[in-house]
Amino acid sequence: MKSIVTEKSYYFAVRIVKLCKYLRNEKKEYQMSGQLQRCGTSIGANLAEAQQAQSRADFHSKCCISLKETSETKYWLSLLRDTEYLSKVEFDSIFPECCELEKMLVSIVRATKK
Repeated sequence: MKSIVTEKSYYFAVRIVKLCKYLRNEKKEYQMSGQLQRCGTSIGANLAEAQQAQSRADFHSKCCISLKETSETKYWLSLLRDTEYLSKVEFDSIFPECCELEKMLVSIVRATKK
């Protein structure tokens, strides 16, 4: 059964992959886009793993990793904006989605704490 956060993280990952493709093809930026793609897609991948967790502690751990990946994604998006690889409009179209995922994950992590 998919949850709202797993669904949102999947569609966010799709947007990240497309953004990274754009950064590579149009902006010829490879290093930061690679970092962004790894962490931006890892959010959902860890949540998918959490769905098959062996215990509550395992579930909590996977969600914590997703939360960390969300923070890293925010960092790379901000850096890409501040180095002018992303325009304000491009940044503003994806950054709030990342912040929404972060808020959802903070709630899950807090609720599943030991």
